[in-house]
Amino acid sequence: MTPHETFAEGAFLLRGFATAGAGMLYASIDRIAAQAPFRHMTVPGGHTMSVAITNCGDVGWVSDRKGYRYDPLNPLTGLPWPQMPECFTDLAGRAADATGYGHFLPDACLMNYYTAGAGVSLHQDKNERDFTAPIVSVSLGSSATFLFGGMSRKDTPCRIILDHGDVVVWGGPSRLFFHGVAKLKQGASRHNLTFRKAL
Repeated sequence: MTPHETFAEGAFLLRGFATAGAGMLYASIDRIAAQAPFRHMTVPGGHTMSVAITNCGDVGWVSDRKGYRYDPLNPLTGLPWPQMPECFTDLAGRAADATGYGHFLPDACLMNYYTAGAGVSLHQDKNERDFTAPIVSVSLGSSATFLFGGMSRKDTPCRIILDHGDVVVWGGPSRLFFHGVAKLKQGASRHNLTFRKAL
């Protein structure tokens, strides 16, 4: 089992945990994107997100001028989101188990695609109904700087370099901590799979 690093109470980093299965993950991403293409969503203030997003699972996270929420249908097509692949749920469950969050069964996977200049500002994952389940985040592709702060947006975040195949799991005391991703450098691109228990 891959040893984990603790970087906050309830928050863990599993180096290279997803590397061996990356080929299956990429193939699944391509199949999902063929049904539900990545797109740049709009935030309530009217700005367009720099990160391209799609989803799979029972519900998908969406953003528009109405706000942030989970929706069982893709607003772009009116169709249900693609089913979550078994390799996704297996990876998320094993990562959660490895860090002490047993019996994690995600019902939503937010899929982000970053290119040069794309990033995510500090935010909380708080649209889920049950905060007892952890967040499991998988990095694929170019390295990125993960920012992980505290319960206030003003808390200075730690900066963690995430490489291809790294998995971050956080929950419990740090479940609602602010976090984000610094803008990617020129020539970089990465996929990020974020597993949640939304319902």
